[in-house]
Amino acid sequence: MGDVARHAGVSSQTVSRVSNGLTNVDDSTRQRVLESMQALGYRPNGAARALKSGRFNNIGVIMFTLATLGNMKTLDAIAVEAAAADYSVTLIAVPDQTLGAVSGAYRRLSDQAVDGVLILFEARLLDQGEIHLPPGLPVVVIDSDSGSGYPVVDADQAEGARLATQHLLDLGHRQVEHVAGPASSFSGAHRAASWRATLEAAGIAPRAVHHGDWSTESGYRIGLELGRRDDVTAIFAANDQMALGVMRALHELGRDIPGEISVVGFDDIEEAHSFWPPLTTVRQNFHEVGRLAMERLLAEIAGTGAHSGTTLVPTELVVRASTAPPA
Repeated sequence: MGDVARHAGVSSQTVSRVSNGLTNVDDSTRQRVLESMQALGYRPNGAARALKSGRFNNIGVIMFTLATLGNMKTLDAIAVEAAAADYSVTLIAVPDQTLGAVSGAYRRLSDQAVDGVLILFEARLLDQGEIHLPPGLPVVVIDSDSGSGYPVVDADQAEGARLATQHLLDLGHRQVEHVAGPASSFSGAHRAASWRATLEAAGIAPRAVHHGDWSTESGYRIGLELGRRDDVTAIFAANDQMALGVMRALHELGRDIPGEISVVGFDDIEEAHSFWPPLTTVRQNFHEVGRLAMERLLAEIAGTGAHSGTTLVPTELVVRASTAPPA
């Protein structure tokens, strides 16, 4: 900084002001300092800044998997929002959905230079009270339950499943089969519970849930089973990939969609409109979930957050050609 000050003919204090983006420097002086910085190859020392301010401008993200559409889109939104706030992102992938793995990942982040942590869960750990993160870092959780005592941001899973199920009932179907996500999945459990509650509210006794693993292959396997039954007229799959597998099975069995069996998915992936027939599904706004999660974490870091409570991002039903009244 002293070298830059001498090169630009200004004080070190003026260099510090320019380096920190302060506005109380006139334009010509600022430009001269910036040119001197460039000529000398000056870069602000991030470690020294952090020691002085107590901020590293870095947030940690703990995720179970990068393989799912929702996680990738949410992470993309987090990265965009972090960059806009001049933050970088440190990602730690957790290999298994256990208390020890998550706590270990949190400890590793605690030892690194991060100001806060976002946890993107698919497993039902926090909402079951199985995990208690050590204190010290601000935390915001995505896709879990507010019972954890941390701020939570999530899509409105329950409302989305209700919209999907009610749509089929409104078409005249008297029963809706459900291809659910894994029993360990928070979002899968909430969608299944809402499907069940919607049927019961209509005076319909729900049949047994068919659990898949979010994959197209699991949807295909369950679709072969359901497609062979004459009493099945409507299927609600908990994500679009399983819905695609269901539709492939129905096509192979010669069952007409939606003439004989209507199919609804969840997520509204980019390819959903190109399924045959185009898929009726529930749209989630993954970008908004990631944006709001980052916004809440920055508020926690700044000490202005609510420290708990759930923020739900609305979901919406997108009606396409895969649903129709029963024959």
